[in-house]
Amino acid sequence: MNSIIYSIISVYIFIILGFVAKMSFKEKIDDKTITIINVYFLQVFLTFWGLLIHPVDITLLIAPSIYFGIVLLVVIFSALLARKLFKDKKEYSIATVAVIIGNTGNLGIPLNIAIFGEQSIPYTTVVNLVNVFVVYTIGVYYYSRGNFDAKTSLMNIVKLPILWAAIVAIILSANQYKPSDEILQMLMMGAYASMTMQLFLFGIYLYGTKIKELNKTLINWTLSIKFLVLPLITFIVLYNIELDSMIKGIIFIELIMPLAVANVNIASLYDCEPRVVTALVFISSIVFLGIIFIAIEAIKFL
Repeated sequence: MNSIIYSIISVYIFIILGFVAKMSFKEKIDDKTITIINVYFLQVFLTFWGLLIHPVDITLLIAPSIYFGIVLLVVIFSALLARKLFKDKKEYSIATVAVIIGNTGNLGIPLNIAIFGEQSIPYTTVVNLVNVFVVYTIGVYYYSRGNFDAKTSLMNIVKLPILWAAIVAIILSANQYKPSDEILQMLMMGAYASMTMQLFLFGIYLYGTKIKELNKTLINWTLSIKFLVLPLITFIVLYNIELDSMIKGIIFIELIMPLAVANVNIASLYDCEPRVVTALVFISSIVFLGIIFIAIEAIKFL
């Protein structure tokens, strides 16, 4: 439990450092450059490291399959309804995709360990793997659509090295490849640098973000889908299938995680209102502090 508390404290420290850095140096800090370095270079290390430290077990595919199915259902639901509420292309993209990109890794994994114990790690690992693909396929497509046509948005998915790195890492892991300690050390250095820079970037975009000026409809939509519609759909699906109660609980907890900072990375990369997305991530993280206690009680009925 202490390690989880220290991890959360560390997260906020790096966010605050990014905020202070932008406040102090303003235009001297190029937000887009940091995003490009992180997404195109450092996150390749993060992807390899994350997928190779835990071997991929095909028998665990049921949990991520259910997770992915619910994500697709919510994306279709959001895409159809959001079109009627948001005429601005960027707001429509954010409203459609932001809620499905949750913090399943940095927050979801330690939280599930705290609730279910270390036996949850294999399941949270593969669920987080699916979330990586969601971020860099569906996430990239919709955030790109804020500025580009459908063909260009699809090409943006193919151009990202993270997706290819994930495929290579999965193939290696499925073939029982075990990297040496030296290689793991190198990958870990890049992975931690990526996570640190991601939080730092979040703090940078948080500076100058004025929540009062945001579209209230977008805020209400995001929070409603994330913490009402998504949990309700998830609960109904899980309640009506035969599955181990712990696995049901893990899927439920992972799906109600607050918006991930990865939303900010992708929104920044494709210039899809990154400050608006930053505000939504921040607000959802605050609301989640109260929602999690309700969620823990809810999983007892699954």
